[in-house]
Amino acid sequence: MIQQFELTLKPKRRGFHLVTSEILSQLPKLPKTGIINIFTKHTSCGLSLNENADPDVRVDMETIFNQLVPQNCPQYVHTLEGADDMPAHAKSTLSGVSLTIPITNGHLNLGTWQGIYFCEYRNYGGSRKLVVTIMGE
Repeated sequence: MIQQFELTLKPKRRGFHLVTSEILSQLPKLPKTGIINIFTKHTSCGLSLNENADPDVRVDMETIFNQLVPQNCPQYVHTLEGADDMPAHAKSTLSGVSLTIPITNGHLNLGTWQGIYFCEYRNYGGSRKLVVTIMGE
């Protein structure tokens, strides 16, 4: 069985956001065994698996990404869409735009401390569309 859905995440401020529950709440019952692929249809945000318990990790990730890819770098050529746009594209490449997670016994088979992060790299990114593909039995 293969199912595919398009979901919309509520607008989020710039930063790293734990969205595991928000995504799961928009999905049907998961198969007993399989995989799920989550893909964002945007070039200025990303997806990641990381710490789901301590929110300080999300703050630190934002700090690290901003140091790796700063705004207002004089070498950037693509600047027409604002100071946060080109850095957002670069950060999206660093984090990636999709995740594949195993499904076991009808649940995401994540580690104890793993959660799905939605990484918003624009100051005002708006709502974001995700394509979720579920393959399983």
